[in-house]
Amino acid sequence: MGEAVGSVRYTPRERTLYRRKLQENLETFDTYLQNASFESKGTIGLELEFNLVDEHGAPALANLDVLDTLDDGDFQSEIGAYNLEVNMPVSRVRDAGLKQLEKGLDERLAKLRAAARTHDVTPVSIGTLPTVTTELLEDEQWITPENRYRALSTAVVEARGEYVGIDLSREDHYAPDFTDIAPESTCTSMQLHLQVAPNRFADAWNASQAIAGVQIAMAANSPLFLGHRLWHESRLPVFAQSIDTRTPELEHQGVRPRVWFGERWITSVFDLFEENVQYFPPLLPETREASGRPILTDNGTPYLHELNLHNGTVWRWNRPIYAPGRRSAHIRLENRILPAGPTTVDMVADAAFYYGLIAFLVRENRPVWSRMTFAEAQENFENGARDGIGARLTWPRHGTMDVAELVLETLAPQAREGLEQLEVDEEVIDEYIGIYEARARTGRNGAWWQRKALDAFAGRAPVGSVEREEALLKVVRLYTQNQQDGRPVHTWELPGE
Repeated sequence: MGEAVGSVRYTPRERTLYRRKLQENLETFDTYLQNASFESKGTIGLELEFNLVDEHGAPALANLDVLDTLDDGDFQSEIGAYNLEVNMPVSRVRDAGLKQLEKGLDERLAKLRAAARTHDVTPVSIGTLPTVTTELLEDEQWITPENRYRALSTAVVEARGEYVGIDLSREDHYAPDFTDIAPESTCTSMQLHLQVAPNRFADAWNASQAIAGVQIAMAANSPLFLGHRLWHESRLPVFAQSIDTRTPELEHQGVRPRVWFGERWITSVFDLFEENVQYFPPLLPETREASGRPILTDNGTPYLHELNLHNGTVWRWNRPIYAPGRRSAHIRLENRILPAGPTTVDMVADAAFYYGLIAFLVRENRPVWSRMTFAEAQENFENGARDGIGARLTWPRHGTMDVAELVLETLAPQAREGLEQLEVDEEVIDEYIGIYEARARTGRNGAWWQRKALDAFAGRAPVGSVEREEALLKVVRLYTQNQQDGRPVHTWELPGE
């Protein structure tokens, strides 16, 4: 009997056919990589996810109403009925490009706030909304009523064959089971895109993997999951566990997770697509014929429908993207590591650090990934997510050291140099890298502020107590006010200061 995926049923024969098409797509992609010309302008892009809250700071299931009022193609729904997303147009880093990115984000955020206001809700850019509750995620109303989201949830649960379990500990411990992938909706992020020439993609991906731990430690903004004090960036393990199609037995056997850091440095973008086909069974096996999509675009580039669809169901933290394009195909690197928030200027500072540091690292004569093991990069990633801006990371020639010290002594100066190489205006570099350095000097990022604000409002009131629940609402309301003020998070005052 075939598996039910949303309103579609896939028979064993259809799944076999899909696997064959994946292999055909992979061979076509290999040939195309070797012989075709790809667009390579180094352009950047950004996607940003939001939560919607009511006047009290609780999640508001109003995304479709707000989107209807917006009537703007830059905005779209997300899986949670209290989530939505904005997609920024393609831009460039050089000159004042980052400043224009900040301006564009502010303009779209103002438009979103105005539309949300008509429904008595407010958008909040935050990695994990602290006031989401277990009860909400157990209610079927949590999900946006669109077939693609229900299809994904159904596919993950049926592939796993049992409930979705979340198990996470720090000061508190949280280990519930869910009947669907509802916890995934709590994970809102900022995704950075970078167009890369195919022959330079491996260097950019390896560099992105190497700095992942630094990125997440410095930008952590998800310390309060369903009211529990957990990792500084709980979003990462929650997302990974929410979409894990493995049973514990398969995990112990070494089967790879679909939310994946990876396991080795690469030599070509092809390595990642090949691994995706070899290691991961189809999750949503829709064929090109079923989609109605042609084989080629009008300009003769292959769509690779099955390969692209499959690639979208393997959630690498640094994901390769093949885009057929209108004129010619291009390859992008999607950096999926960063949480949403706290403010626009903080997020653009994170983007400036990423783009600048990658530009520097890919030009080194002896690249960092040749001096660091992949296991060290993954351990840094986990330590950064768990401990945030207080994390200690391993770096070549430095050994193990505080991430803030590593940023101030080495990585921020390198990011500055990389931005200079990208021909970014000096005052723009000074502003955004200066914000990043100030965050490191003060030891204050979004996760630090949220944890300290909860302490100020509720002390050590236990999970589920009225005191903590009221304090979480206060944290969200004050966070939202600070976000609207627009000052970088390291300057935010705590309650009582």
